[in-house]
Amino acid sequence: MRFFSDNAASVHPAVLDAIAAANRVDVAYDGDSFSQALDATFSDLFETKVTALWVTTGTAANSIALNTLCPPHGGVICHAGAHIQTDEGGAPEFYTHGAKLLLAQGDGAKLTPEAIRAVRAAIPTDVHRVQPRAVSITNATELGRVYIPAEVAAIGEVAREIGLGFHMDGSRFANALATLSCTPAEVTWRAGIDVLSLGFVKNGGMSAEALVFFRRDLADQARVARKRGGHLMSKGRYAAAQILALLKNDLWLENARAANHAASRLAEAAGSRLVQPVEANELFLRLSAEEAASLRAQGFHFYDWGAGEAQLVTSWDQEEAGISALAAALQALKP
Repeated sequence: MRFFSDNAASVHPAVLDAIAAANRVDVAYDGDSFSQALDATFSDLFETKVTALWVTTGTAANSIALNTLCPPHGGVICHAGAHIQTDEGGAPEFYTHGAKLLLAQGDGAKLTPEAIRAVRAAIPTDVHRVQPRAVSITNATELGRVYIPAEVAAIGEVAREIGLGFHMDGSRFANALATLSCTPAEVTWRAGIDVLSLGFVKNGGMSAEALVFFRRDLADQARVARKRGGHLMSKGRYAAAQILALLKNDLWLENARAANHAASRLAEAAGSRLVQPVEANELFLRLSAEEAASLRAQGFHFYDWGAGEAQLVTSWDQEEAGISALAAALQALKP
């Protein structure tokens, strides 16, 4: 009964079928028919002309995106708990050839316009300090919180005002969108996003993520960074086929809704133990060491999250029996 990261979830059968269907001779790299279909497919999804590229990992997607927005001598404003700061081994700095991450605070790992302004105001505008050139937000955040369109738009307004490129880390964008009553366009380019890293691996994919450029002029630089960083696969059609399969008939959203629903059921059972509101597919609970050990002894697997807390992540393929069993086990714990 696994409630570790959704990175460990199984691959959706439709994705495996798509990979098999792509297993034929085609043009190499991204000249194949599958890769060539991405621009039109994502343009339809986002209701505007975009350029879309596949990459193999979320780390590469975020880092290549930031390469296009921030020069080596610049800085990227992000939350201190952002994935690009805490979990990517310096890859953003590597791909930008030295750009600095400028850290801000905010409830639920969310940035606010005020936090961004505070970072900007604290940096003298001279050659002795790294100047902000981009801002990056994560939707859903590392604490499972979701930005609504108005919040993204408010940050977008600040970004335009002080001349920052605007990136969204959408590793769990599908889960965020499944929570929101809006279109993909309303929470991205219409709110000021320049480039989106759109995750598929956590949501039924095997080895494919997407970079969606609403500022299409950035895509050529991303192609160079993708090649130079070793992420231009010679058989890119297998990555593109995965993405197209998940977008077909909104399978990506169906999968995200399933994961979110499982998280909601566990949140109801956890009650006052919740550390953060559950808005996507992550739960953060107060658990003593004894309680965590008791749950593990019953066969439940999850991460510790600092002293007295635990992180649980639900996946698109979570089994009903496991969800029901964990909900009952959480309810059985003494308040």
